[in-house]
Amino acid sequence: MLKTLKAPSTIERRRFRSIPERTRRVYDMLAEVYPLSTMFFHARAHKEAIALAGIRDGMRVLEVATGSGEMFRRIAGVNPGGLTCGVDLAPNMAARTQRVARRLIPGVRAHCSAVDARSMPFRDGSFDAVVCCYLLELMGGEDIVRALGEMHRVLRPRGRLALVLIGQNVPAFNALYRLGGSLAPAFWGRQVESSIPEVMDSYDFEVEHDRKVRQGYYPSRVMIARK
Repeated sequence: MLKTLKAPSTIERRRFRSIPERTRRVYDMLAEVYPLSTMFFHARAHKEAIALAGIRDGMRVLEVATGSGEMFRRIAGVNPGGLTCGVDLAPNMAARTQRVARRLIPGVRAHCSAVDARSMPFRDGSFDAVVCCYLLELMGGEDIVRALGEMHRVLRPRGRLALVLIGQNVPAFNALYRLGGSLAPAFWGRQVESSIPEVMDSYDFEVEHDRKVRQGYYPSRVMIARK
């Protein structure tokens, strides 16, 4: 039986019920400037995830929630002879991701579309690896379970899932993040890192690596698991 995240409060349910549409609008507007966030806060965790996941040339790899495409280009760069697919809820983010990847890596098989992670149009077992960075913080509990279920479904047997989450091991950062989330939940979301292993276990993911990474003041958690 699949487990679910701890039931949210009434206020939290109301706040996160309409998050996906609001998030799509916010991140569409930020598509051209969002790369700054990756440069200052996410790059180290991205590198760690690719190395630990064993992504190499010739694989079929999916990134769920590409953002403005920095991780997507890292994947395509180590997988020029394979297939790199991406999805993002925000159409402007998806379009930018594909456009920049194809310009910077000529001849690469890279495709990115505006797709909801909770219902992806891929066949079961389509990918050798699935990568997802900093998405689950923007979802409510039920949507997290659905999205992880979709990632599990599209992975081939023994394929790897690479998850990058916002860490919860720096108390001062946690306090700042709670404040940001209360002011702009569609952009900041909420920290969920400590709850995710239980959901992964409910899908019988086998965790191979679990690392905490910091880039300056910003904590991340990198989890690599096999289907």
